[in-house]
Formats: sequence, structure tokens, C-alpha cells
Amino acid sequence: MVISTIILSDTEQRILKMYIEEYKDFRLLAQSFDSDKIYDAVKELSNAVLFVDMDYMEHDYHFISSLCNRYSNLRIVTFTAAPSTDALLKSLRAGASGMLSVPFIKDEFTALANKISDELLNNHKEKSKCRIITVFSNKGGIGKTSIASNLALELAKISKEDVALVDLNFQLGDVTTFWDLKPSFDLTYMVNNSEKINREFLLNTLEKYKNTSLHILADPPFFKDADNISTKQIERLIATLKDAFSYVVIDTSAGFDNKTMTAVYNSDLVLLVTVANLPALRNTQRCIELFKSEISDSNDIQVVVNRYMENDEIDLDDIEKVLGQKIFDKIPNNYFTMMSAINKGVPVCEINNDSNVAKAYRNLALKAADFVYRKK
Repeated sequence: MVISTIILSDTEQRILKMYIEEYKDFRLLAQSFDSDKIYDAVKELSNAVLFVDMDYMEHDYHFISSLCNRYSNLRIVTFTAAPSTDALLKSLRAGASGMLSVPFIKDEFTALANKISDELLNNHKEKSKCRIITVFSNKGGIGKTSIASNLALELAKISKEDVALVDLNFQLGDVTTFWDLKPSFDLTYMVNNSEKINREFLLNTLEKYKNTSLHILADPPFFKDADNISTKQIERLIATLKDAFSYVVIDTSAGFDNKTMTAVYNSDLVLLVTVANLPALRNTQRCIELFKSEISDSNDIQVVVNRYMENDEIDLDDIEKVLGQKIFDKIPNNYFTMMSAINKGVPVCEINNDSNVAKAYRNLALKAADFVYRKK
């Protein structure tokens, strides 16, 4: 069985054609200049690969997404003379299998062709059931790490499956402090030794919290270590974690750097944390606008209000009017329980499992789990 292959471009792609013709599982059908005809062409094929010139298509990611959603028998590879991390991430989010740079490199083409061949000819592994949840706020000090940490633990308790909590806050990571842990392995080791890492390695080496199924990956111990970590390494790490865990919860920095945005782009759900005061809400509003302009499915961005007080001057209706969307969930203000948990390096449920804030974290975990499984 062979895979029918089409090139969509307005210029002659001789090198790409040569690579396609040399590859054992591909059969080149045509090069087309008309994107509208692609829909009918693919419909008639049992298996197909479409190579799309994004410079010709003016980086129309909606076109990629539309084709991928319509045809399960189709795989798309984008290519461009001006590759970038942003273009790659947008292609992947739209549904493309990968991106090639021009001039073409045969090893890159072959690696991507092998992956596509495995998928379409039924040699591939079962698709990962892992769900990625990123917790973000562009303002520090409002409880983002508390939410990420307690959410991860509650997901582990509810699901009884392996959950990873990743500290991607390279400057001010606090996850290990929250759990009073001194892990043997941190994020720097993982990204620098990716060729050694597999499911068994992760499950056996990442620090576990007591007798739970929560595994914790710490931030780099030194600031300078973070400078040498690339977005590609972060993307590769996330892909590796997906093979080992049922859920991955990522705690990010408060900025919009490329590493944080890589986590956001690769997430099934982004929990945008805010509090009920006007400066924080204005910042959150700007975050929503930015994310919705960058992410194809804006429903992935959900707001969590932390330290919420029922009788506050700003209520949930006011918050929803300011933000222009419904609140996903709220965590009540319980200063003494939270500070006791933080100072002792334990989760809230170990301080008072019946407290309003512990119940709220359990509810958030249930909502998040339901959300990511209903959307896929």
C-alpha cells in the first residue's frame, strides 16, 4: 500500500519532488496551484499526504485546520523559507504533522515521512491519552503555584493514575518548596538527556509525593541553566511526558516568553488565574485577548478566580462582564489554611481536608478532568 502525495505550491519544488519519489511509501500524484481543488482531490483518496507551501498560502492556518478536521485519512506537512518557532507551533496547533524548512534537508524529510507512514499504514502506537493543563497568570503573587500544585495532587487522587507536575517557572519556581522536596533530577537534566528518557525512566526517577501517584519535575536550580534550554527542548519534553502520564500540570512563569508560550500552545486546557481586583482583571483581560489571537480554539482558555470572597465589592457577575466570558471556577479566600499548608510544605488537604479551599481544589480537579476529556 502506498500513500498518495500532493504538493500545494506556486513554484517548482524539484528537491521535494525528488525526495517524495525516492521514499518507499509515497506516490507523487500532482503539484497543484489551486487550494480549492484540494478538498475534492483528498476526498477521493484512501490515504494522502499534502505538502503545503505556507509562503504561497500566506500562512493560512485555518486552511490547514479545516482540512485536518474534515479528513482523518490526510496528513499535512507545511514548509516555508522563513521557519520560526511561532510558525511551527501554529502549524502543529492547526493539525499539521510537522514543518520543513526550505531549502529542504533530506534527514528532516525522511524522519517526518517515517512518522506519517507509521500513522497512515497502521504501524503507529495508540494515540496518547494524556491531557496537558497549564496554569498561567501574567501577575505574580496571586496563588498560581498553589493552584497548580493542589490541582495536580487532586487529579492524582481522583484518577488513581500517574500525574506529572512540572515547574516551568525558570526564575522563581516554588513547586519543590510547596512540597518540601529536594529532588535528585530537575528539568535541566531531563532536557539535556532526552535521548535517555522514556516512560520507565520518568516514573522511576521523578520525585513522588509521599505514597501518591503525583510525580514532580523541579525547575532548574540555577538561573543560568534556564538560558540554555530551548523551546524545542521544552516541546520534546512535553511529548515525552505525554507517553508516561495521564495528566501533566505545568506551572509557568508570569511572562510571555517563548518557553511559557510553548507550554500554552501544547495544552488541552489553560487555566488563567486572577483575583477580584481591577488591576488584576485588566491584566487578565489583556491575556485573554492575546491568547485568543494566538490559539485556534479559544475555548481552551478558562479563568479561575483565586482568593474569592462572596461579599466582596466585585462579584462574579462583575468579573464576567469585565472579562467577557464565564468564570470556569473559583477558589475561596482562606488565608490561615493556605499559609499553614505553604509554611509546612504540604497540600491543603493535609491541613484540613474539610476546609472550603480543600473542597474547592477537588472541585477544580473534577471540572478540569471533565473539560479535557469532553473536548477530545
